[in-house]
Amino acid sequence: MSAQTLHHPSARRSGFGPALARHRGILIALAVFAAMFLTVDMITPGPFSYFELSFMSAGGATLALAAMGQTVVVLTGGFDLSAGAVIGLVNVVLGSGMGTDIWSQILFGFVALGIGGAVGAVNGVLIAYLRMQPIVVTLSTMFITQGITLLIMDAPGGAIAPEFMSFFVGDAIPGVLPAPILWVGVAAVAWLLVKSTRFGVGLYAVGGDEEAAKAAGLATASVKFRAYVVAGLFYGAAGAFISAQTGSADPLVGRPMLLQIFAAVALGGTVLGGGRGGAIGSIIGAYTLMMAVNILLVLNVSAYYSSVAEGAIIILAVLAGGVGRHSPLATSIRLGLLKLRARSGGTMAARHPGMPARPTLPKARPVEGGTPAGWLARHRETLRYMVPAWIGFAAVLVATHLVYGNTLTNPGYFNSLIVLSSFLAILALGQGAAILTGGLDLSVPWMIALVGIVVAGLVRGADESVLWAVPLGLALGTGLGAINGVGIVLFGLPPIVMTLAMNGILQGVALVYSGGTPDGFASPAMRWVMTGNLLGATPAVWLVAGFVAAAVVLLGRTTFGRRIYAVGNSPTVARFSGVPVGGTLIGVYALSGFCSALVGILLACFSGQASLGMGDEYLLPSIAVVVVGGALITGGRGHYLGMLGGVLLLMTLSTLLAGTTLPSSVRDIIFGAVVLGAVLALRDRSA
Repeated sequence: MSAQTLHHPSARRSGFGPALARHRGILIALAVFAAMFLTVDMITPGPFSYFELSFMSAGGATLALAAMGQTVVVLTGGFDLSAGAVIGLVNVVLGSGMGTDIWSQILFGFVALGIGGAVGAVNGVLIAYLRMQPIVVTLSTMFITQGITLLIMDAPGGAIAPEFMSFFVGDAIPGVLPAPILWVGVAAVAWLLVKSTRFGVGLYAVGGDEEAAKAAGLATASVKFRAYVVAGLFYGAAGAFISAQTGSADPLVGRPMLLQIFAAVALGGTVLGGGRGGAIGSIIGAYTLMMAVNILLVLNVSAYYSSVAEGAIIILAVLAGGVGRHSPLATSIRLGLLKLRARSGGTMAARHPGMPARPTLPKARPVEGGTPAGWLARHRETLRYMVPAWIGFAAVLVATHLVYGNTLTNPGYFNSLIVLSSFLAILALGQGAAILTGGLDLSVPWMIALVGIVVAGLVRGADESVLWAVPLGLALGTGLGAINGVGIVLFGLPPIVMTLAMNGILQGVALVYSGGTPDGFASPAMRWVMTGNLLGATPAVWLVAGFVAAAVVLLGRTTFGRRIYAVGNSPTVARFSGVPVGGTLIGVYALSGFCSALVGILLACFSGQASLGMGDEYLLPSIAVVVVGGALITGGRGHYLGMLGGVLLLMTLSTLLAGTTLPSSVRDIIFGAVVLGAVLALRDRSA
């Protein structure tokens, strides 16, 4: 089978025009890189020196290697959220285990690659052969890997052998060639060799049109599996490099890198949808991003703005890569102009007076004898996916009672359980609605933190400020969520890209707003909501009861709820059926923003103040409860009561584990494993 058959980029039409269009991404990346380099040279005193070359090459090498790995996955149309976690694990293993002798250093160099390849292989098997979604798989392995990392080392420490450090970040040729340039160059050559192989051609074929590649005889599953393994090897190399650069180990060293990795890939001209781009562009993107951050530092701009810049860069880079007459924005503008023209000319189609305002739902299907099907028959499929979470909840309750006693007969336990579950019960609606449409909201952590910080800062312990500060906070979250929706709908940004970038932007905004040290605190009335007593229970219990009732009605009994399911099942069919797909998606992400804002406020009420990063621990659980509750991660299937069952199951499990001597990092491992197990057990096997 030829490269032409598999639609390799080199197999396309020849000529200057097509070639220019084909390489537009990397040409833009080179132009931006040159502009950044000239800017750095102008604002830095003195001529560009070897020291500056060495410093810059070392500063961007880790990100360049990690971005190359991510590029391999993205070319197939996938995403790998475990990249930063793998880098952190490699760093900790090397820092805690490497000896000073040369053989130990060589061994741990291969161990670094082995760790990356092993995590990549796990991702590859689950995604390629078990056909699980890349986002949920790699998010779960990210948390599992982070948990393992913290089990090995829960605080910075360890040491890297000086010879190992010099080998990677020293001089390859003293005064002429820094070692980082050599090793990034070796990685670039390795990529070019891989790109020219059948596997490299397959990467582009799978990302361009997987079904066509499969029809042409390509083993697409094998290509995707190997893509994740190769990506893991690059992450392992990045982990080894950052270990050499820092000289020690830090279990959280890879956590802030995820946004940077995607930004570098997007800046390098790789399309975050697959089929176009390359790892060479990602190297350029990594160094461009590093120089952009350095420019901010040289100009004495607060480091708090760096995540804002990274988030904005990834959005702008993806938009630049998708500019064209067929882009979602161009299509939206054309449709808007057509509607405006039709409305002004009086030719706008209108509903016939005799037509119903909305489609009439079919009545229950008759069974034998002509009688309507019973409730159980009509809801059998929903119950099939919803009930396991409730059965699991009951089983964990019984186990808790057997271990600790006085659980099932203790009202105080259930009161505390509901109060602690309130945060996830609220997030389940917003995240669940996004998942039901086939999307995902990764901006939850810093949406929670920002709104909590803003509201607590405005209230500052004064009850009279609550009446206007809380609605303002809810409006802020709703508006920011709507911006996520606008980016997804009008600009065609993938939900994972838009919400990940938004999360980074919100992190920077929260840091700038608070100056790095939030100083607001909740008022007595706010504290009462989470710690007081109303009719024999904490007021939050009644709040949760009302919220659950409203959520069930919203998703199951309203037009908006029906539209969510329609979009999740098929956006195209929904659009042809008259469903406003764009408006529905914007509403869904606005709802998710509202729910995140409400959780941020309640967390401030619960702890008495807001803190930076207080939403970090809710990202995976917010997805886990939806998936464990029976929702299909690709959208179109799920029920809020099932999600509520997932909330109670995970919270009772957390409560059970809290009474043991197991480290808190075990929770991340268990949650990640639970999500993988639930997706595997409840996935749609007909897909």
